[in-house]
This record gives sequence, C-alpha cells and structure tokens, in this order.
Amino acid sequence: MSAADLARLQFAATTGIHWLFVILTMGLVPLVAIMHTRAAYTRDPVTRAVRERMTRFWGQLYVINYAVGIVTGLVMEFQFGLSWSGLSKFAGNVFGAPLALETLIAFFAESTFLGMWIFGWGRLRKGVHVTLIWLVALTAYASGYWIMVANGFMQHPVGYEVRGGEAYLTDFGALLTNGSALVALGHIALAALTTGGVFVAGVSAWHFIRGTKETDLFRGSLRLGLWVSMLASFFVVVVGEMQRPVIERTQPMKHAVLQNSGVAEVQARLVGEYGPGDYVPWQDTIRISMDVMTIIGNTVSTITLIAVALLWKDWLLRRRVLLYLLVATVPFPFIAAVGGWIVREVGRQPWLVYGELTVEDAVSPVGTAALTVSCAVFIAIFLALAVTNWTLITRFALRGPDATQLGATEPLPGDSPATRTEIAAY
Repeated sequence: MSAADLARLQFAATTGIHWLFVILTMGLVPLVAIMHTRAAYTRDPVTRAVRERMTRFWGQLYVINYAVGIVTGLVMEFQFGLSWSGLSKFAGNVFGAPLALETLIAFFAESTFLGMWIFGWGRLRKGVHVTLIWLVALTAYASGYWIMVANGFMQHPVGYEVRGGEAYLTDFGALLTNGSALVALGHIALAALTTGGVFVAGVSAWHFIRGTKETDLFRGSLRLGLWVSMLASFFVVVVGEMQRPVIERTQPMKHAVLQNSGVAEVQARLVGEYGPGDYVPWQDTIRISMDVMTIIGNTVSTITLIAVALLWKDWLLRRRVLLYLLVATVPFPFIAAVGGWIVREVGRQPWLVYGELTVEDAVSPVGTAALTVSCAVFIAIFLALAVTNWTLITRFALRGPDATQLGATEPLPGDSPATRTEIAAY
C-alpha cells in the first residue's frame, strides 16, 4: 500500500469507530435530559422515584459511552498534522477555527457541564441540575455543528479565496451557512435520535423478555425510546433525500454514481475542468452503502411505527416476538450511520477539499513504514476501546437499575446533619 492509502485507511478506521461513539452520545443525551426533567418536576413521590431511577440508569450508560468515546476523539484532530499536513497547510486558515471551537465546546464546555451534572446529584437544586443536562445536550449538538462546518467546507468549499497556494477565509457567514453542512447536520441529528431511541427501546424490551420487576421504569423507557425513534427515523429518511439536490449541485460525480447514470459524461467534464485524472470514486462501495442505509432507515421506521401502535393497553409487552425484534434492531442504526459516512466521504474522492485539493496532494511526506506502524497501533487501540465500551455498556445494561452507581448519595466523610448545619451557619 502507498503512503496515501495507509493514511486514508488509518483516518477512515479511527474516524469510523469514533463516529459510533458520537452517534450514541448525541442520541442518548436528549432522552436522558427528558427523563431527568420529568423526574424533577413530578409531584407524586412514587412516580418521581421511578423516573429518577430511570434517569440514573440511562444516564450511567450515556456516561460510559461518553467517557470512553472522548478518548477516541482526542486522537482525531492530531491526524491533520501527522498524516495530512497538505490539508492543514492549504485549508487550515479556514477550518482551523471551526475545529478549535469544536474542541473548546466538546472537551471543555460539554465535559464541564457533564461533570457538574454527574456530581450534582443530591447537591444541586433541581432546576440547576436539570439545566446542566440540557446544557450537555446543547453543547453536544453545537459540537456536531462545528464539525459539520469544517466537513462542509471540504465537501463544498465556500467563503474563501486562494492566495499563494493557501485558502483564506473571506466570508465567515457563508462558511457557517454552507448548505452542505446544514442539511447534513439535520440528517445526522435525526440519525442520532433514531440510534438513541432504538437503543433505549431495545434494552427495555430485553428486560421485559427477562421478566423484570422494574415494570414501570422500563415501560416508560420503552415508550420514550419508541416514540423518539419512530419520529426521528421517519424524518431522517426525508432529510436524507433533501441532500440529493445539494449533492447534484456541488458534487456531480457522487450524484452520477448514486443515480448509476452519466458517470462517463461527468468524468469527461471534470477532466476538462481540472485536468487529467480519475474522478470516479468506488462506485460499488457507495451504492451498496447507500442501499444499506436506505433499507435500514425504512425498516427501523416501519418496526417502530408498528411497535408504537401496539403500545396501547400493553399489547406490545405480550408479544415476545416483537420484543426480540426490538432487541435485534439495536445494531441497525449504527450500521446505517457507517453507510452514510462512507457515502459522504468516499463519494468525494479523489478530492479532500472538493475541486481544490486532492488526497495525493494532501498527504504528509511520511514514509510507508512509519505509517504502517501508526496505522496498526491506532486501529488496534480504537478497536480495544470499542470492545471495552460495548462490554461495559452491555454489562451495566443487563444488570439493570440495581447496578447503577450514578447519582449515589452516600454521605461524604464527616458529613452529618450537624455538620451541614454548622457549614450553613458559617
């Protein structure tokens, strides 16, 4: 393999694995925020206790995924300098700011709010505590926005001019409102909500199959997960189709490949516009990925719609086949998410910044031996983190609420009513 192929393999593998963490994080946190809000403002003490246990149970699974996933995120931006110095040199003046803002939001603001929420159980007023988890959700999606702004520039560069072989930002507003970024962000947000809803519904269904005693807790979780996934999976297909006109306008070759029509004509036109070269990406890979994503999207939408209809009078809970089907559906959104990522990124090839910078020109002048070692090490570490993450999530999900440690209100050393009175008086 060439140095460019190794760099592409390393970035594709690490980014693809990291994306699986991200989509579950973005999908779970709004559901946890809804659960916490309902728990905090429920007057009936019995119902409030159930909803609080529900929040803590799903919140712990979210925290596990976030904590392990953030480790994978630490490596991502370093690869721009390590393996793709040509990209950093050409486009760093433009998408350096969005990437920096994403880092500040994800690794500082979001992490700070999450830490305060984790350790705020029993210590903060309910309004403040609930606000914190909503701020975590808001910053998670804000982080996703800035990533898509940077990625949108690579898909469809806008608001810049090239001087001395480097791109310089001339219109920040155009960068922020890039259609390639905004439509894709809507699609990703809905895909994340579908993933989170299907995950919550699937785990809840499994506990009903096992005959859980936490009937109220998992009934509420199942309802929330199904309603969110049903609505999100319907609109994710709609918004996905809205990307086709954008792709046709900005990336005609990707559109021709997806349509399986006019590829030769577009190739000839691009040769005339950009010079000799092969501008046709891996056609079979893109089409298969698109088909898989479309089939899964429609399948999940149909299953969740039927399941929501059967929620009336708990008919769903009396049909074990459908409960098993909900459990089996859990991996589907993740597979579809990888398919969508492949269509978006592979379909842009051979460009890294469309129409301006090719992959071959962007790769760093690093030897194949060094790239082989780093590629193997990075992929091995990321796979180990992925296995660790899903092992922990599966273990705590199957154990149920009794194994939840998040929100434990054990007294601190020296903590007593008398001590708290003295502190308050002081």
